[in-house]
Amino acid sequence: MDELRGDQAAWGFDGQSVSIRYETKGWFRSPLLKLLGNLEVPVAAVRDVDFRPGAGRRNGWVMNLRLHERMDPYAAVGAMLDERAQPFRLTGPAKTELVAEYLADQLRFAASQAEEPAPSTPTRLVPGLPLHIMTCEGTARLEGDRLTLVWAGTYASGYKKKKQRREYALADITGVEWAPLDDWGWGFVRFVTDGSGQEDSGKPKNDLNVLRAGEEGNEIHQVFLLAAAVTAHRWARGAATRRALGSGDVSEEEARPGPDDPEWWKDAARSAMETVRAPRLTANLPGGGNARIDDEPEATGGAGPAPAPEGAAAGAAVADTAWIFEQIERLGDLHAKGLLTDEEFGQKKAELLDRI
Repeated sequence: MDELRGDQAAWGFDGQSVSIRYETKGWFRSPLLKLLGNLEVPVAAVRDVDFRPGAGRRNGWVMNLRLHERMDPYAAVGAMLDERAQPFRLTGPAKTELVAEYLADQLRFAASQAEEPAPSTPTRLVPGLPLHIMTCEGTARLEGDRLTLVWAGTYASGYKKKKQRREYALADITGVEWAPLDDWGWGFVRFVTDGSGQEDSGKPKNDLNVLRAGEEGNEIHQVFLLAAAVTAHRWARGAATRRALGSGDVSEEEARPGPDDPEWWKDAARSAMETVRAPRLTANLPGGGNARIDDEPEATGGAGPAPAPEGAAAGAAVADTAWIFEQIERLGDLHAKGLLTDEEFGQKKAELLDRI
């Protein structure tokens, strides 16, 4: 196995995976990487390898593994993470540049030959389950398909202590937010569900979907790892469902993503926007299935379409109006979910109303 020692870790490559052992001594001591200890990254998860000679400390080199979409839970929840603590980043001195570049070439070639990563891959890049963390506000435990928050810490608000705890099925969590320490010494992890927007008090200390972390010890890094772990397991569940659908093991109805999957809402938003932009409408006419209402008549031997009976025309107009209001209602749901901006919602609503 080829091994490359850098400032914050040692990387080993056996042709199938990258074994990362994080350093806990020396000038570079990241509390986050110390908590991680080590990782093993399947080469199938790697999309590309970014190697930059002379871009590091004292003209040293910098190497980053770029993972496939929905494979890097740390990047997904930690956009504000210090780049020196990025788990898939390695830096080293100029004297080892040639060795580092050779390893980068090996990794890049192996990644280009690898098959599609397994659905469970993201879960191999986060701490194993059960995962239990503790902060000055309370505790969190992730195990199997369930997450439990308990507010029993010294700094838990009276409101949270009264509520005591909250449990989530992993399938009910639609998103995870992590915030680093602010000027007041507080950071937090927040779990988003379909109903969390209605419960949001605007203050993390009273938000029942939030576990706060203080600046003492490594609390903020613990909640970051929790956020990454929940994200990885959510991705793995969604990918397994989509793969099962492709294999024919389950029916399309059984495997189709539901409202608890962010991909479902993205597809719904795309569908709604495409429908609004479409030059033609589809109306459900009584007894006739779906009929198309064209913006412009099609040519039929130069005479235009045959005129419809008066009753049928009235029915089409009613169905057209009903369809328009249904689309406005759909757009309103997407706007409430935050998938459409105020400007987009207002514009598309106006376009629909103009068609009446």
